[in-house]
Amino acid sequence: MIDLMVCQTDKLQLYSFFMSSSSFRVCIALNLKGLEYEYKPINLFKNEHHHPEYLKMNPIGYVPALVDGDVVLADSLAIILYLEEKHPQHPLLPRDLARKALNYQVANIVGSSIQPLLRLPVLNYIGVNVGQDAKIPWMHKHISKGFDGNSAALETLLKDHAGKYATGDEIYLADVFLAPQIYGLSERYNFDMGEYPLLSRLSEAYKQVPAIQNATPENQPDFPVS
Repeated sequence: MIDLMVCQTDKLQLYSFFMSSSSFRVCIALNLKGLEYEYKPINLFKNEHHHPEYLKMNPIGYVPALVDGDVVLADSLAIILYLEEKHPQHPLLPRDLARKALNYQVANIVGSSIQPLLRLPVLNYIGVNVGQDAKIPWMHKHISKGFDGNSAALETLLKDHAGKYATGDEIYLADVFLAPQIYGLSERYNFDMGEYPLLSRLSEAYKQVPAIQNATPENQPDFPVS
């Protein structure tokens, strides 16, 4: 049974699902900023995101949703930017305007051009209406477009800007969006990252960052034990 009670507490409440890359992003941001939060699992496989009480709180019916007192936010980018404004420790955006814009661009490519096309409802629709064998080719096609398919794709976009991380030697918004996407594709779908040397290098760097590793699906309270 899901816990949909919004408690009057100073602690942030995060409605999440272990497999959600959007939730993964928010967990990374919370961890980087050292913020304590209460994790409230919403099982997408059981359609708990369609529960009337959840929809009352979050009409769009997605995860994540963040509750901060009287404030309820239900979009990962909006949540992260809200946290950035309210909790300036460990800034997720650089001061340099051009580098800041680059971070927004990377976040938008991941959040708008790659991840939505790989959501469970999309893949399930393809499986039912086209065929189960069509799901993986569809996924690979749209990943490739986002990673290296044109001049605005991630591998090309970052090659002259990356340092230890995506846009320099500090972890910023671009990394918060990239890390879950690369992780999910590698771990869940066995996507070959060999054609993307820069993204592969970043993936290895992310494995050394506790704030990212503590946000991985297997480290979430609702991760299945077996």
